[in-house]
Amino acid sequence: MSVTLYGIANCDKVRKARAFLDEQGVGHVFHDYRKAGLDRALLERFADAFGWEALINRKGTTWRRLPEADRDAVTDKDSALALLLDNPSAIKRPILNAGDQWLIGFEPASWSTLR
Repeated sequence: MSVTLYGIANCDKVRKARAFLDEQGVGHVFHDYRKAGLDRALLERFADAFGWEALINRKGTTWRRLPEADRDAVTDKDSALALLLDNPSAIKRPILNAGDQWLIGFEPASWSTLR
């Protein structure tokens, strides 16, 4: 099974998720948005898996620092993905893909089924 973890290297939750995967012996590839990039096709895959609303980290500092007009303009999938392409730090993380299984956010209990 191929496992890919998506996120940003300096994110605490991503670091915890990476450590958890290592402790569990789950081999994985890490895709850092800042280093490896992010494109519309990847965001579309995320939106297909979770819905566009779940992709936005509304609790994060990136979202809170955006101008109110930019936040208010996010009303549908297209506007959300456009904003996330310009502000990848506003994507909820980590995101994990293991074959046909997708997980968003780090919860050890739900991640413990990976092998």
